[in-house]
Amino acid sequence: MGPKIPPAGLVGAEGRVLDIGAADRWLQTHLGPEVQYVALDYPATGQVLYGARPDVFADAACLPFADGTFDAVACLEVLEHVRMPDQVLAEIARVLRPDGVAYVSMPFLYPIHDAPHDYQRWTPHGWRRSAELAGLEIRAMQPACNALQAAGLLTCLALAEPMQSGSRWRLVPGLPVLMLLIPLVNLVFWAMAKLWPSSKAMASGYQLELRKA
Repeated sequence: MGPKIPPAGLVGAEGRVLDIGAADRWLQTHLGPEVQYVALDYPATGQVLYGARPDVFADAACLPFADGTFDAVACLEVLEHVRMPDQVLAEIARVLRPDGVAYVSMPFLYPIHDAPHDYQRWTPHGWRRSAELAGLEIRAMQPACNALQAAGLLTCLALAEPMQSGSRWRLVPGLPVLMLLIPLVNLVFWAMAKLWPSSKAMASGYQLELRKA
């Protein structure tokens, strides 16, 4: 999904912070030393796919923590990979303290990845539905990329994917073409994104700040 950049609000978090889908604990390096950081990952996929080094292996749909335990929860680029995302949001709401904050994200216009553990993509309307069901209030929702940036990203990924899937284009003829096309596509869509109005109906993903109601 690109470079790992934490939500700005989470960088200044205090108290106890739960990181769901912590993988190699990258988020911890962005938090203050006084934060009580708890890393959690799923045993069936965390070790195999993500090189996870959590404090706790558990299912995010059934968190092994008491109610109102955490001041903040991070669940970044995880919900697309779980079978019961609404249950995960409900568990996040349960373990948050009153006025606690959750930072969550999910890709939207993005290829299937980590198959077969890739189950859903949510529109902003889907996010509002599920946040409301979990008893969480949306304080902010930001697109990861604007429409033209998302289109450029998908174009580059579509060009590069055959090189990773056993296509004959992995041979010598394909590589020089790819090395020329990728920078050109990036340049063209970067310029278009600067000059052309962006559609609000397209984004590569969404990042949200949710507060416990």
